[in-house]
Amino acid sequence: MNKRYVIYLSIFIALVLEVIPMPLDVAMYRPDWLLLVLVYWNIALPQRVNLGLAFACGVILDILLGYSLGLNSLALVVVIYISSLHYQRLRNYSVWQQMVLLGLLTALYNLIIFWLQHWLTNVYFQFSYFWPIVTTVFLWPWLFWILRKIRRQMGLS
Repeated sequence: MNKRYVIYLSIFIALVLEVIPMPLDVAMYRPDWLLLVLVYWNIALPQRVNLGLAFACGVILDILLGYSLGLNSLALVVVIYISSLHYQRLRNYSVWQQMVLLGLLTALYNLIIFWLQHWLTNVYFQFSYFWPIVTTVFLWPWLFWILRKIRRQMGLS
């Protein structure tokens, strides 16, 4: 029986969480759900979640958010490429060490997004761009433990 639907369901939920309406005061703290889910599955199952899936999810996210096509795709592909290069090392780190590295990957993701938006539409830097990095890092342990429990119960390997 094909159990890949768990991966696709978690990606779908992450996409929904990316676009769900929030009040403006809280929206600037929205974590990068799709990035979290893709990095987890890439570390856990690199043969199933790879650059192609990251690119496709990025295109879908661009369409859902109304960004220029390819903006999130490029950022996600760069981050997933880096995490797939070092997935064996990342697996062996504790969750707290993974939080630090995920913070760097999230900062890179947001930097690429900002740089491309600035280049395409003259968006200027604001310090509120740092909040998604902080919330993403602090959500990592809980998401990691939830997805790991689901992966082990489903017998994905």
